[in-house]
Amino acid sequence: MAAASASDSSTRSPRLVGLDVARCLALLGMMATHVLDGRTPAGEITTSHWLAGGRASALFAVLAGVALALVSGRRTPVRGQVRVRVSLAIAVRSLAIAVLGLALGRLETGIAVILTYYAVLFVLGLPFLGLTWRPLLALAAGWAVAAPVASRLLVPHLPVRQFASPGFDQVETPWPLLSELLFTGYYPAVPWLTYLLLGLAIGRLDLRSRRVAAVLAAAGLAVAVAAVLVSDALTRSRFTVRELDEMAGGMYGQTPTEGPGSGWRWLTVVAPHSSTPFDLAQTAGSAALVIGLCLLVVDWLGDLSDHAERAVQVAFGAGAMTLTLYTLHVVMRTERVWPDEVPSSYVWHVVVVLWIGSVYAALRRRGPLERLVGWLPARIRSQSRDEVRR
Repeated sequence: MAAASASDSSTRSPRLVGLDVARCLALLGMMATHVLDGRTPAGEITTSHWLAGGRASALFAVLAGVALALVSGRRTPVRGQVRVRVSLAIAVRSLAIAVLGLALGRLETGIAVILTYYAVLFVLGLPFLGLTWRPLLALAAGWAVAAPVASRLLVPHLPVRQFASPGFDQVETPWPLLSELLFTGYYPAVPWLTYLLLGLAIGRLDLRSRRVAAVLAAAGLAVAVAAVLVSDALTRSRFTVRELDEMAGGMYGQTPTEGPGSGWRWLTVVAPHSSTPFDLAQTAGSAALVIGLCLLVVDWLGDLSDHAERAVQVAFGAGAMTLTLYTLHVVMRTERVWPDEVPSSYVWHVVVVLWIGSVYAALRRRGPLERLVGWLPARIRSQSRDEVRR
């Protein structure tokens, strides 16, 4: 009865605050990989990069899939004309995010900006909006294997990647830009569709159910651990210690396809940003674990106190405006904008985004970029709701 009363309390947020917490953690993790050192003075991988490297951006992508599910019917996918309008709204929002990503890609930050890839992922996810969680989960599992194999076959025949972040100057050569966004870039959308499909499947579940959240966390942990253990067993005899150490720092979106040792053995590695089946499984499992735990913890806190969930919502308000705060973070990484580009500045990045996020959450306001890119899509979706009511 306590749980029921807490759930019915007017102080409980209609938002799934646990998802905001997960988005906030993804944002903080991505910022850590951008600002903090990847290795210790002794040459070992730092704890921050071991935790966040590859996992934070994957969590970001899985949550993108969850967001798609939430705006397209939650547990019951939208159909017919309503689905057409929702798809149009998503496509319009994706275009705005892509333009923003291309603009940020021109800044000299040293960051591989994810937003343009993120926009492409949304578009690739449109054909799957009508599916329920079971076929989506099966597709995600199959895609995690098929997409890396297809990439390995196609990448040697595609233009070599030129930039870490797509920018407006690449629009003049659309074929190389498209190949980067889909296959050869830092966040290749075709293999990364695995994350979006998984997120769609998660978003089709009853995310207010503790049992669902617990199963999500447990299954995510099992998949992540299994992927690491199996990969370790397969790579131990196929790679030298030096190769394994170099891979631990990340593979920049894909494994080698040319030169010595560029065979199919690379598909067995679990290195960050390698886009192999084991990398996709490990990072997808980690994302499911984080999402499940965040949902469980927030729900538990909400039962302890009617106001606890609201306190968490304010404290992790950055998770409700990640587009604005990610953009701010990228701008802050330029030389002309405070703070200095040194590892110790990470504290300031965290303080700034958490403070701004908490202020907006306390005022119950959307982030400025969220309002801007969501203005037209919201009107398109409102027409869909009107059609449903008629």
